[in-house]
Amino acid sequence: MATLGLYGQERYVHVVVALCDNVNQGIVKVAERIGNGQDPANNLYWGCSFGFKTFFKKHKDWKLTGEIKNPAGNIRERLVFKHKRSPVWMIADAYDGAAIRQATRDLLGFAAGLGKFQVEAEKRKIIAGGGSDLICYAGHNGLMDFTIDVIPSPADARPRDVMILACMSRIYFAAAVRKTGARPLLWTTGLMCPEAYTLAAAIDSWIRNEPGETIREKAAQAYNQYQKCGIKGARRLLVTGYANEKGQGD
Repeated sequence: MATLGLYGQERYVHVVVALCDNVNQGIVKVAERIGNGQDPANNLYWGCSFGFKTFFKKHKDWKLTGEIKNPAGNIRERLVFKHKRSPVWMIADAYDGAAIRQATRDLLGFAAGLGKFQVEAEKRKIIAGGGSDLICYAGHNGLMDFTIDVIPSPADARPRDVMILACMSRIYFAAAVRKTGARPLLWTTGLMCPEAYTLAAAIDSWIRNEPGETIREKAAQAYNQYQKCGIKGARRLLVTGYANEKGQGD
């Protein structure tokens, strides 16, 4: 039976991280050590100080309950986290940087409710993939380099939320996300660094059941705190909903 807590019934987050890859992605090159898309331990978006794994392992609100090496062909590492103050579980997958197309396909498939599976942690099954309530992405915007031919339609009527932290993600992902039926809570209008602090702030706000504009504001504050870009610039960069809706930083 699902546990009940401060924010209600158990909920599940699935995070897709495309490892930074100098060779296989159309990015501005970073240092070789942190731009090796086959080495999660030292990768900019996973193992570095503000990479997903390192940042969330140190986060006071999250407990790491599982680490799985190479759980699937294109995934170098999978982590399972439990939120310490609410009934929320989070699965995070580090995709090989050369498999960014597959990471993008999986992101959209999960957003549509496809690819449901379970992961074992603490002697129980944790829901992941398309069974998640919130699907997140962090990494390079692969749609700037390639297209996905088939965008899935919703597999069911269950509401799902998405956050896509990648450069100019709203303009590139808007049509695809609309087709999946998912609700875009956070994405971007320009170039960004998709390190973990922005996602951490946004997920925390989501856990509190705060509205999209509050999620966007807290994400912008976190981004400005670390990037020192100015809060106005952060608010223009990080937006919620679609471009024709009010209050989106345009």
